[in-house]
Amino acid sequence: MSEAISLGPRLVVAGTHSGVGKTTIATGLMAALRSTGLHVASAKVGPDFIDPGYHSIATGRPPRNLDAWMCGRDALGPLASRAAVGCDLLVIEGVMGLFDGSVDPMVSGELATASTAQVAAELQAPILLVIDGSSMSTSAAALVNGFAKHHADVRVAGIVLNRVGSDTHEMLLREAVSTTGIPVMGALRRDDRLAWRDRHLGLIPVAEQRATIEKSVAALSAMIAESCDLQEIFDLARRASELRFAPPRLPAHVGSVRIAIASGQAFTFCYPDNLEALASAGAEIIPFDPLIDPTLPENIDALIVGGGFPEEYGAGLADNRPLLSDVLERVGTGLVTWAECGGLLWLGRELTDRGGGRHQLAGVLNVSATMTTRLTLGYRRATLRSACPIGSAGMELRGHEFHYSTTDPKGDALQLQSRFVDRPEGFASSTLLATYLHTHLGAAPTIAEQFIRTALYSRETAR
Repeated sequence: MSEAISLGPRLVVAGTHSGVGKTTIATGLMAALRSTGLHVASAKVGPDFIDPGYHSIATGRPPRNLDAWMCGRDALGPLASRAAVGCDLLVIEGVMGLFDGSVDPMVSGELATASTAQVAAELQAPILLVIDGSSMSTSAAALVNGFAKHHADVRVAGIVLNRVGSDTHEMLLREAVSTTGIPVMGALRRDDRLAWRDRHLGLIPVAEQRATIEKSVAALSAMIAESCDLQEIFDLARRASELRFAPPRLPAHVGSVRIAIASGQAFTFCYPDNLEALASAGAEIIPFDPLIDPTLPENIDALIVGGGFPEEYGAGLADNRPLLSDVLERVGTGLVTWAECGGLLWLGRELTDRGGGRHQLAGVLNVSATMTTRLTLGYRRATLRSACPIGSAGMELRGHEFHYSTTDPKGDALQLQSRFVDRPEGFASSTLLATYLHTHLGAAPTIAEQFIRTALYSRETAR
């Protein structure tokens, strides 16, 4: 058995609700602590591709995700401890409000699955709670008390006041919170410079505007250093008791294959844990950019096209006809392929954007996609209805959806289920899976192993 990994100083940056400023505070705090000479690791609670990219700018390290629903509750400790290896502390950004989680019915007394509170409790991590002070003063005491006393396993240990209006406003908030016994460790004024640029799925991915975002993170770091007591916050993290966990189980080495993975500005949604799982199973990762590369990389055994914003780059993707022709020919003749969400749209025949523009894409799938104003999101249990590169019919897996598009036809490769969903979706063959479902391989080594096995088999039978 592999030697256990230690999980040392750590804290969770949580919010009372979505939009309170968690990403601003967490990212700035990571960068500010790093600027003091500390080695800072990061993680994000839940299924998120964009926020972790900002974390990586702030820390200079690969971003990580902690998701109890997709990976399992028992995987939280191993994944967190691996994220923190070689670092002085781990800063974890929460998701939504502190106690918000899976919509599945809760058992009385238990924390919502995949909530920030559940992650904090499992890791015995102190919580730095961000509150929006813009429209309150003495009511802040009731708010803080409610969150601090809601569950015995969750420890709210510090407060950051956000969107404070003035010195007088800050004084009133601090006086109110002081009655709770929980210290205020920072206070940020309302400031337009802290308004991050949004898009319909959240923040703009780092790959699209890296230089601009690096400057913004540097400015944010300085503002956090001025507004928060960094030493007090680091001391809070160091008071967390050391824990030890077995390392995450990586896939066994199946064989050596070359896998092309879409990257660049249009395809930025890929969990680092997925790349590491594939590499452990034997993959050499070969990135390519669907916006500019004229062909797929040479001598590849498989293709992975993850999510992103192909609708924002529809014209550029459609203009790269040499690559699209190459994809149609190679995938159409059996190149093992796995596409998720944006990758599904790219493999389709046509994509209609919100402005009514139509973009002709690869045509591997006889599918038309249309951008809508309706968001489809949530965790999904999925059952494979037919064999595909990651498994056999009947195999069950977990993932999440997050998209503003529909396809015609919708496909029936998977049966997706949740408390409110029970429908077929996606397209599959023995060499292809194209679906809206995003998966995380941090605790699912057999999926990576099977994908590599399929690529090896396809290569051998093609000889």
